[in-house]
Amino acid sequence: MNFSDPNVLWIAYSLSNAVAILLLLAAIRSPKLARLLFAMLFFWASWINYSTSSATPEVYLEYGEKAVNLYAAFINGWFRQHISEFVKAIAVGQGLIALGMLLKGIWVRLACIGAIIFLLAIAPLGLYAAFPFSLIAGAACFFILKKDDLNYLWRPRVLFGHKT
Repeated sequence: MNFSDPNVLWIAYSLSNAVAILLLLAAIRSPKLARLLFAMLFFWASWINYSTSSATPEVYLEYGEKAVNLYAAFINGWFRQHISEFVKAIAVGQGLIALGMLLKGIWVRLACIGAIIFLLAIAPLGLYAAFPFSLIAGAACFFILKKDDLNYLWRPRVLFGHKT
């Protein structure tokens, strides 16, 4: 993302926070819809992060510009030398969160907890992580944990007297 263009930044920021609010509303009203949306979001993020960290890993250094001091020091220190490996590990975690949102029981619970931890962890990245997106989206995951029955997103259908 070209953070140097303020128009691009503010459009992305606004859209991200609008999505977070929609995720929160979905989690409150229809937790299964929220799980599907989170699965789509985390699969997309996984793909973007894996692809970007393979092709142009240096773009992740931009996150240090608006991050809190501790995160900025990490990004400009150890992370600078290990961008691709670190971001690919994050991408795998994001993919696992997405998959867990599609499953049931403990897998949904672990996916929600993983998402909450991840979303809290990116909050100190600040503006470039669309703060407060991650806090709102984390709250949505909490509502999924509290309101969803944690079954699969789909239900078996009865066709011609047989479950499918």
